[in-house]
Amino acid sequence: MVGIDDMHQLIQNHAKSSTHGFRLTAQCRPTVERRPAPGDCQPSLSIRPPVANGSCLNAQMSDGRLPVRRRWIGWTIGIFVALLVIAIGWVVVRGIGAVNDLQQVAKDSSRLKASIAAADLDGAEPIARSIAHHAQSAHALTSDPVWQAFGVLPWIGPNFRAVSEVAEIADDVADNALTPLLSVAGEFDLAGLGFAGGAIDLAPFAAIEAPLGEASATLSAAQQQALRIDDDATVRPLADAVKEMRSTVSQAASAIGALHGASVLLPTMLGGEGPRNYVLAMQNNAELRSSGGIIGSTALLHAENGKITLQRQASTPDFPVLDAPLPLSDTTVALFEDRPGRYLQNITSIPDFSEAGPTIAARWEGRFGGTVDGVIAVDTVVAANLMKATGDITFGSFTATPETIVSILLSEIYATIPDPRIQDEVFAQAASALFGAALSGGDPQALIGSLAESSDQGRIRIWSAHEDEQSVLAASSLGGTVPSDTADATYVGVLLNDTTGGKMDYYTAASITTAVGTCDGEPTTQLRVTWTNDAPADAATSLPAYVTANGWYGVPAGSVRTLIALYGPQGATPSHIDRDGAEEGVQTAMLDGRPVVQHEVLLAPGESTTITIEFQGTGAGERLTQVLHTPMIDTPKTTREKLLCAS
Repeated sequence: MVGIDDMHQLIQNHAKSSTHGFRLTAQCRPTVERRPAPGDCQPSLSIRPPVANGSCLNAQMSDGRLPVRRRWIGWTIGIFVALLVIAIGWVVVRGIGAVNDLQQVAKDSSRLKASIAAADLDGAEPIARSIAHHAQSAHALTSDPVWQAFGVLPWIGPNFRAVSEVAEIADDVADNALTPLLSVAGEFDLAGLGFAGGAIDLAPFAAIEAPLGEASATLSAAQQQALRIDDDATVRPLADAVKEMRSTVSQAASAIGALHGASVLLPTMLGGEGPRNYVLAMQNNAELRSSGGIIGSTALLHAENGKITLQRQASTPDFPVLDAPLPLSDTTVALFEDRPGRYLQNITSIPDFSEAGPTIAARWEGRFGGTVDGVIAVDTVVAANLMKATGDITFGSFTATPETIVSILLSEIYATIPDPRIQDEVFAQAASALFGAALSGGDPQALIGSLAESSDQGRIRIWSAHEDEQSVLAASSLGGTVPSDTADATYVGVLLNDTTGGKMDYYTAASITTAVGTCDGEPTTQLRVTWTNDAPADAATSLPAYVTANGWYGVPAGSVRTLIALYGPQGATPSHIDRDGAEEGVQTAMLDGRPVVQHEVLLAPGESTTITIEFQGTGAGERLTQVLHTPMIDTPKTTREKLLCAS
């Protein structure tokens, strides 16, 4: 454990100096050469100040013994030092044992993952037992009172707490998630789901719902606990280990959460109790909207007894602009006026998908009739994630790989096909090819993993017209809602909506920082966003007019105009707002009890801007801050920093 050796040496030095201190005790002895006269005392070994009455300190102490009170002080200090040295030795020994156990847990976890992937359940069981044994041992070694006492010390304390919490998480996951997951793996073969031919066997889902629910709840709690570990205060190697553990737990929580959600929802949503119809809305991240991008194309999916078929495709020109807008919430109107209620492309500006979903369904029913049972919105990056499982696809004159599909759909098509109508045809071909590949080929485990990854990134949003299903969806990452703040976490967010009118967000980038603390005596949550136009300097002439919008909507070609909305904790209020250190006019609204502040910014190629907002009051500055944001092509880098008050 880093820092323990130094402390051990310091304590040893202190013990030596304390021992020397005992020898400084003054003693008073009579001289040998003559009989001492009254009040005549001669110091021996050390100097003692005379007492007030001029006599020796105590005739009974002339034999050189220490005063009783000072002997007790000496013994007390000595015992304290001895106990402290013993305690240090205790935690060092236990710390080494705990670290060894946790290292073995990490090694066994990799082996277990490989064993399950190879369907070797016989080999997985002893590995799982080893994980449980070492995780329990590490937890026991780091949860005794002596270890906990070292956890409250300054400087080294956060390191002890971090190791203890990692061990606790490992023990909890091994005991309450791994065991039910192994029971599921033994009863439920992902390879036998029946993806081939587009049909999924719905019968096994009922048997796995309960164990998956237990595992999902455990992993979700572990994910929250891992987020609360203050790795910034730990030494670098330990901080790196915490971050790696946090990433692993987060991935597992996302994947198992998606599986549990599937076990609850799929039997009915895939037509197990009657046929269903769903609108698939494909978003284009090159023109950002709150939930990912404008709706570029749509399709109708039909599900019956686990079999999914593509019934119809449509593009945005199939949905004329409405003279009278569909009903919208006050928040949506305050931020985006009535455009989401009139333009299909703008419905995904609505921050809450529980409002956007039924609005999309209403547009489809109004145009094509029939009954829509739900809406699924995905963005372009979902295609790249799916293709990791399906392999390459071909559409039009393009052959796409997982690495090239995003650039083809969001850039190359516009550069090579100037006619928007032909562009729409190619997009439809790409959607059809990807849909067919996902349902007829690819490894089911890889497909589920890619969907879980996309869900974790906020790139898949689902709304159901059936209340029981919608209640489950709304509480998950698939629901596209803003979670309520909890005792452990405060949510803040960033919404990005393009008003350039082109496809320039292929060239934009964002970074987000948060900080919590106190400003002017008030609990404060600070949210800062840096927004950059990375388009080439000659974008006005080198990029297609369809991409730059060519000034059609009042934006100079090559520039980017964006609505950037930042929302804070529930119950808080903005106490400071600036853009690049200066104040400017903003739009404000409320989103489920959260304050929303929106700027409209215009950036030329190469320009960047930073918006800073501080929120104070209820919920601010007291809990871990988690950031939600519009899914972009490249996920914005999000960091936590020490609070430096801007006000």
